[in-house]
Amino acid sequence: MISPDWMVGPPFLPLVAATLAFLLRGRAVVWVCLATAVLTPVAVGGVVLLTLRDGPVGYAFGGWDAPLGIELYADGLSAFMLVMTAVVGLAVSVYAAAYYAAPKRAQDGRSFWLLWMFLWGALNALFLSADIFNLYVALELLGLSAAALITLAGTLSSVTAGMRYLLVSLLGSLAYLLAVALLFGAFGALDIQTLEERISPGPAAWTAVALMVTGLALKTGLFPLHFWLPPAYAGSPIPVTALLSGLTAKASFYLVVRLWFGPFSDILAPVAGQLLGLLGAVGIVWGSVLALRQRRLKPLLAYSSVSQIGYLFLLFSLATTAGWGFDAWSGGIYQALSHACAKAAMFMAVGTIIGSIGHDDIERMDGIGQHLPLTIGTLGVGGVTLMGLPPSGGFTAKWLLLTAAVESGQWWLAVVILAGGLLAAGYLFRFLGPALLNMPAGKISRSTPGVMELTAFGLALVSLSLGLTSGPLLELLRVGAPFPASVIAGAP
Repeated sequence: MISPDWMVGPPFLPLVAATLAFLLRGRAVVWVCLATAVLTPVAVGGVVLLTLRDGPVGYAFGGWDAPLGIELYADGLSAFMLVMTAVVGLAVSVYAAAYYAAPKRAQDGRSFWLLWMFLWGALNALFLSADIFNLYVALELLGLSAAALITLAGTLSSVTAGMRYLLVSLLGSLAYLLAVALLFGAFGALDIQTLEERISPGPAAWTAVALMVTGLALKTGLFPLHFWLPPAYAGSPIPVTALLSGLTAKASFYLVVRLWFGPFSDILAPVAGQLLGLLGAVGIVWGSVLALRQRRLKPLLAYSSVSQIGYLFLLFSLATTAGWGFDAWSGGIYQALSHACAKAAMFMAVGTIIGSIGHDDIERMDGIGQHLPLTIGTLGVGGVTLMGLPPSGGFTAKWLLLTAAVESGQWWLAVVILAGGLLAAGYLFRFLGPALLNMPAGKISRSTPGVMELTAFGLALVSLSLGLTSGPLLELLRVGAPFPASVIAGAP
């Protein structure tokens, strides 16, 4: 029987694994964490079934109700984000087991697993928290774990990127915490549902919203607050880059969505959503232009993430439109899932290329597709999602956003969405064309484990198949969606 007790599993299992990783040594650490990577999606499946069966559900941890206890809450949005984390987390875990099996990287393996399990537990706790202070705790654990993971390579660039990320993360968390203090002082509530009932327009509420959204946008990497993102992605070990691009940025985005369409929904003017949409639109173009100028594949994909993150924030401009709010809202969230799978797979494919030829210089990749067909296939399949072509999840997400833009009369956003797809094709074919069509530059003397290639390709196929399996996932998003029933019923 599926009961609310299942909600404890997703955050609890990775935290237990992190504790065991600290106590154990050798291959035992890897096996414990891989077992957790399998069991956690099972627990997530229980939460999904519970949500579909009962609708939004709460769980008082330890029997203590809010405001004294820790209350967990799951609705369609929470369950959807848990699914995203489970899929990408399982793939990255399998990839990392082979990646850190190499002798030259084995010494970093234990630290990776310890920090990755803490990060996974923090992600799941964040998606299930129903209290804005508990969200802060999960956000801090997430940021500290991610900063430490970035520095694992031990190089000057990785340490510099890790310190920059740490400072940015702390600054964003500080802004969030100040907002929590303002809200508690003004309205006497930390529980999201209670806060939604008590909050009212005024200087305290508006200041808190500005602090929270700015801090979370900084942690997400929204233009023009993205300065930390490319160095962090480019300087991290490959499994860490896959986690950063696929998951960590989506956590802070989730918080903006949860609070914007929850407690803050009645105190925000439409112009606030238009501002976030404008920043997202500029980010789409700016990130794509910078991606076109890169000479290495890893930085190219990093700047591509700046562009793809921009799509997420279009929903704040589009979801305020009467009758089309759910389309835009679900499109932005579906973009988070599609991008998470595609970009994590593509970064893992880059790891295979670097392991095989020793570099990711685009100009020296002529004909590499003949040596690494599955890896180049991964980059191509993931690119289909980034470009928003059918039948990928990126197509479904961008079609929903495009529909909302056209039907609401916001044509300029429709133009940006289409232009973003064309620009994505431009920077992706910069390396896909020579890699597939040119003659090989020489033989490959190195090799990488086949499991790394297969895992990356499998995750890329998931991103491609999301367009064919969107029905059940969009149905899950309908559970507890913050829109009138008539609007949700009219959505595709």
